[in-house]
Amino acid sequence: MPGITAIFSDVGGVLGSNGWDHQSRRKAADLFHLDAAEFEERHARLADAFECGKLSLDDYLRQTVFHRERPFTLPEFRDFMFSESQPFPESLALMQEIAASRRYFMATLNNESRELNLCRIERLGLRRCFSVFFSSCFLGVRKPDPGIYRLAIEISQRRPGECLFIDDRAANVEAARQCGMRGIRFQNVGQLRRDLTGEPCGL
Repeated sequence: MPGITAIFSDVGGVLGSNGWDHQSRRKAADLFHLDAAEFEERHARLADAFECGKLSLDDYLRQTVFHRERPFTLPEFRDFMFSESQPFPESLALMQEIAASRRYFMATLNNESRELNLCRIERLGLRRCFSVFFSSCFLGVRKPDPGIYRLAIEISQRRPGECLFIDDRAANVEAARQCGMRGIRFQNVGQLRRDLTGEPCGL
């Protein structure tokens, strides 16, 4: 990867399952017998504050689920949310291989609420690959807002062209490129390995 000194990776969809996406919320609505439309509407109102660290997980749940009495507890629902985070072993193995070379500054760059982010760092074993975690809950801004990429670049003290960003969503990769970073859209581990070898690559 000529000229690259820093690698920034998304988490959900690249290193593991998405932590709390629409599929997990639909699964929760079915399992806990929630009104899915109401749940999704309440989530949409709070998503930005939740993922930007302005709303705790318990406060989020009190406003989206426990605004009325339920036959299950908040800890039970919270445990379900955490259980939705599952690792992608092949992706993690590749990142561990890259980290072991000690040639690159390795960091995550993702949208996540604080409690879920901390849970996923542990559950996916991300400290084995990454030394810094640039999450929306810590930075107060979400992808694809250009601000999150600029903060990651500035805090890591790299030039934009030295930074490679990996994400499974085209819009997020495009936004990173507009900030001067190089980008790879993740589809599978084989494709990622090939694109890392032949970087820079296209969407």
